[in-house]
Amino acid sequence: MNGVNGVNGMNGTPHDADTAQGADTPQGANTPSTPVSTPVSTSAETPGPGPSPRPVLVVGSGPTGLLLAGDLATAGVPVTVLEKRPRGISNLSRAFVLHARSLEQLDARGLADELEAVGRRIDRFRLYRRLELSLDMLPSRFRHALVIPQYEVEKVLERRAVEAGTEFRYETEVTGLAQDANGVTVEVRTPAGEGETLRAGYVVGADGMRSAVRNAVGLPFPGRSAIRSVVLADVRLAEEPETLLTVNAVRDAFAFLVPFGDGYYRVICWYRGRDVPDDEPVGLDEVKEVTRLALGRDFGMHDARWLSRFHSDERQAPAYRVGRVFLAGDAAHVHTPAGGQGMNTGLQDAANLSWKLAQVVHGHGGDALLDTYQAERHPVGRTVLLSSGGIVRFAMARSPWMLALRTAGAAFLDVAAPVRRRVLGQITGLGYRYPAPRGAHRLTGTRVPDVRLAGGARLHEALRGGHFVLIVPKGADDDRGEARKDRLTVAHWAGDRRTALLVRPDGYAAWAADTADPSAIEAALVAHVD
Repeated sequence: MNGVNGVNGMNGTPHDADTAQGADTPQGANTPSTPVSTPVSTSAETPGPGPSPRPVLVVGSGPTGLLLAGDLATAGVPVTVLEKRPRGISNLSRAFVLHARSLEQLDARGLADELEAVGRRIDRFRLYRRLELSLDMLPSRFRHALVIPQYEVEKVLERRAVEAGTEFRYETEVTGLAQDANGVTVEVRTPAGEGETLRAGYVVGADGMRSAVRNAVGLPFPGRSAIRSVVLADVRLAEEPETLLTVNAVRDAFAFLVPFGDGYYRVICWYRGRDVPDDEPVGLDEVKEVTRLALGRDFGMHDARWLSRFHSDERQAPAYRVGRVFLAGDAAHVHTPAGGQGMNTGLQDAANLSWKLAQVVHGHGGDALLDTYQAERHPVGRTVLLSSGGIVRFAMARSPWMLALRTAGAAFLDVAAPVRRRVLGQITGLGYRYPAPRGAHRLTGTRVPDVRLAGGARLHEALRGGHFVLIVPKGADDDRGEARKDRLTVAHWAGDRRTALLVRPDGYAAWAADTADPSAIEAALVAHVD
């Protein structure tokens, strides 16, 4: 397997743009439009009268929107995806890394093995040429990261969404929306350039950094530009790098190389002394020069098919929900590409929100359930901003005290296994847990590993129906599953474990108990599944 030299693996774009609703290339500062709606919080579940009623509209067909739409359609929720781009998946402005938690979520949808066959595994990262972080300590079936272009991820997610019955409307741009107690009215521009009004119960904005949905509900996007005048290029190389991901930073420059798999390489590089506007032209000579500074050689770059300049922002919306409108992925948070966490964080947003919307649309949950999306995912987004920003700032360290702090931190991580596991848990997404009610079992809110079940099955296989999974000891009564077969799967432990565990559709523990008491289990099912 391959390793990564330099700064911890980076995505191939500044913000892992979820869609081209905002732009299909790395973008500059967010340009908000005038809000066109007054936010309305409501628990009503049935759209009121209006044209083209739909339970859910998803805006944006990047990885976040595609996973969300596929989950909803699989759960029997009619869903329409609006995308500003023409039909087709671009190979530009895309990410390159799937971390372990995203691979687990994809495995729970039956997609991970297919992607693993296409991508290439890396089993270790190297930070600042001093510290190697091995992924073989990860508490997961996927003890590696997968280097794979984002468009390969989008292909399988789009296919799944289509097969589940998702409706796609391409070249359709959201121009405004307004919501009331019964639903959301969305104004769009059709491929013919005409205006059209759509009506939905809920709208999810997965439309990237310059989200039309976020702007329409009047949410700010506070933050700042963390790195300016970053250069991006797709080139061929005369010399193949020694490692799959080649990354390094020196005092005044960094560079990152990763293969597309089609003979081209994505290059991201930055030089401290060249701070110019995003629209300043980029030449291949500039890319080669900065790469030589950071990596020691330019690998014989030639035949650039794309050259661009961008700046990388750190921003987060203060709310991921405004009434019946939700934000996910880059529409909710953007950050530096360090750590390759952008696309992965968006996939986790989608996995968290999709089952909650499905529950509510089917009448098995209410406003309180939808509010947990903000409570669970907003803190994760904030942590990703801090961790990715910290990696970049240490990589770009120039002052003696920052360099000394970086050296000390690397030495500490090298000997402190618990801290190393925590860092890897943040980067890979495995280390997050969600808030639990006071007095809840210690497992509540934790990620549930892909445990073995009776009959040789795995938890991720049991989750593929998009249902809750109740795991009980062998011999325990499972009649309660028959009455809820459209939303609950009952399974048994492979071993002699006596715990009862209710796993949410996104793979986190909703409830647990040390014994399988029938009355306690029934109460948990009423509270979480019904």
